[in-house]
Amino acid sequence: MTKLAKGDILTAPGTGHIGCLTPDQKKTLKEVWSIIFSIADSGEAVLPSEMMHEVQKEATSGKGTQSATVQAAAKAGWFSNNKAAKAEEDAKAAGYGAGMAKISLSDLGLSVDQLRPILWDNAMGDHPDSLLLRFVRARKWNVVNALNMLFKAFKWRLDEDIPAVKYSSDDKLDSQYPKFFEQLESGKFYINGTDKEGRIVAYLNVRLHKPNDQPAKTLEKLTVYVMEAGRVLLEYPVETVCLVFDLTGFSLSNMDFNMVKYLVTVFEAYYPESLGRIIIHGAPFVFWGVWKVIQPWLDPVVAAKVCFTRNDNELTQYIDANHLPVQYKSGKDKFKYKYIRAQPGENKRLEDTETKEKLVAEWKAIFWKFEALTREWIAVGTPEAKSARTEAEIEAEREQVAKDLRVAFFKMDPYIRARNMFHRSSPPVAQDDGSVKWTYNN
Repeated sequence: MTKLAKGDILTAPGTGHIGCLTPDQKKTLKEVWSIIFSIADSGEAVLPSEMMHEVQKEATSGKGTQSATVQAAAKAGWFSNNKAAKAEEDAKAAGYGAGMAKISLSDLGLSVDQLRPILWDNAMGDHPDSLLLRFVRARKWNVVNALNMLFKAFKWRLDEDIPAVKYSSDDKLDSQYPKFFEQLESGKFYINGTDKEGRIVAYLNVRLHKPNDQPAKTLEKLTVYVMEAGRVLLEYPVETVCLVFDLTGFSLSNMDFNMVKYLVTVFEAYYPESLGRIIIHGAPFVFWGVWKVIQPWLDPVVAAKVCFTRNDNELTQYIDANHLPVQYKSGKDKFKYKYIRAQPGENKRLEDTETKEKLVAEWKAIFWKFEALTREWIAVGTPEAKSARTEAEIEAEREQVAKDLRVAFFKMDPYIRARNMFHRSSPPVAQDDGSVKWTYNN
């Protein structure tokens, strides 16, 4: 049974996602948006101090439900150096009553000017609620904990210049990070097809990895590159991926503990709720000693998603044989991974600055409209409400604007983001309108 800290709430099956929020979950989502707007407008927000004390206690004690990775991230945020007490003092000095705390964006190393751009950039063509709900579910509906995690993820994206990796061409990334092409061409990490739940499947062929054959930074950027490319391949209502760690032929010479730690950190702290299933396939006897080291690093929720397959036939419990590459004996898809380098002229639209500026402006205008509707939605039933519209009326328009946002993003996409392997395949997996088309050769 999962141990809960005070204020934590487990997500009941069939709830917690767009279109299936309980009244309490909807209230929490509104609260998260309200604090984000307050911080985006002024760099600060005021909230009940009790919300901070309980989260700080768990983050700093190391005894809560969070993994060590997430606790470390929390300690670097609003919960380091007894900041809850300071937040109460700041609220009191600002004229707020007892039991209130004032949190600041600057405590996380962020500024007001950075917040909206990184929020919008992170959402891309997704429903903005979907982005926030991933962090809220990961932190068990604890508002302050979820916001701390979200903003720390934003800070990481800025510090690591994730947008540059996401938007750059393969050629540019190879010029910046030695042996980047070699990683793409090796087939050690690729995405192909979907599992039985509709999740895209990422295959990691561990036997092809040698820890000292490439710089660690190159591997980190490759991970981000594949993850950001994969994010665009997710189609509603699917929000998670399936990872297959293929340990066929694995030996200790392939083991890279630093890379495993990086993957754990990235998935837990910066891309929460993005893992649907982790399949560890064909693990040899020597791996079980390694597993005893790795397992404690995992958040209990993530660890619960790990399953083991002993042979190729067992993979078909999770991936349909028609979707499984023929390199696995039970697979029927004649797919064979081959990296296709950039084609001449594929990024010509990046040079069309006039069209780019027009489409970016349209996308931003829709985001501002979504924000205005969200503020109106939050205010329903409160003294601050300025509209006579019902919540249902606002929600209907808000959902349509979220759809418009996705359409606008993919119209803008080829003018701001270089094409990648999923645009070059024949036929292309990634379609211009944002839809995804997997082709299986059975």
